[in-house]
Amino acid sequence: MASRDAAPLLGGIEAGGTKFVLAVGLSPREIVSRTVIPTTTPEHTLAEVTRWFADHGPLLSLGIASFGPVELDRASPRWGHITDTPKPGWALTDIAGQLGRALACPVGFDTDVNGAALAEATYGAGGSSLAYITVGTGIGVGIVTGRQTVHGAGHPEMGHIFPRRDRDDFDFPGHCPFHGDCMEGLASGPAILARWGATLSDLPPGHPAHTYVAGYLAQLCHTAFATVAVETIVLGGGVMQTPGLLDAVRERTFALGAEYLPGRSRQQIVAPKLGQDSGISGALQLAARAFEGAND
Repeated sequence: MASRDAAPLLGGIEAGGTKFVLAVGLSPREIVSRTVIPTTTPEHTLAEVTRWFADHGPLLSLGIASFGPVELDRASPRWGHITDTPKPGWALTDIAGQLGRALACPVGFDTDVNGAALAEATYGAGGSSLAYITVGTGIGVGIVTGRQTVHGAGHPEMGHIFPRRDRDDFDFPGHCPFHGDCMEGLASGPAILARWGATLSDLPPGHPAHTYVAGYLAQLCHTAFATVAVETIVLGGGVMQTPGLLDAVRERTFALGAEYLPGRSRQQIVAPKLGQDSGISGALQLAARAFEGAND
């Protein structure tokens, strides 16, 4: 617990559907204290978050890198809300507003994968343009170009594009409650478990799941290279811990490019350079930017 006489710190939250990672730090890469709490109901979870930060306060600012979908338009009355999430009980939760009021500090808010992409671009894999793809409970994509995360009408949801099905893979309707056989419905952790009754890591190397999942993720990476022209793709998340998967995705992605894409010599696919800290470092970076913005 921080002393009440200590210098104010940045606060960061990597808000996931399973757990919230909380941290305070002197900077995005100088973490003083951290903890993890389970994601339960919004009321209980946000109360726990508020108590923990209050014990480490006061805060200069708070950064939240959240699961989504979320509202990122500052002009919208729903800015800072989690919107149409399938996470039970969390739809329309005003996470940024509640915590900003409770902790009386400026708040920076973005998606969890945009936060991770920001941290990797700044402190990890680097490059002027980067996509962070997490493959786990869902499939999310965050994009950074010119030191800014990509927003538009909403935020990137490339985990819900529809890949071309493998010619031998037509007996599974997909697991996404919204789209069936979109990328997330075919290659996320829950989709793999629903289809084969095991995680990808637990399935033997010769199992067709390895071929299908690597192929679908390669299509996602090729799409990122071809549409957004990123230099670097960082592949993280639990599914990517499967031995050999990163190499298989990398090989198949560049095969799909067929030596056509401009700038292909600068393209790379790597594991997170910051390891498990990509998300929380990104949240603290959002906090630092929120503090700077409030004091401009």
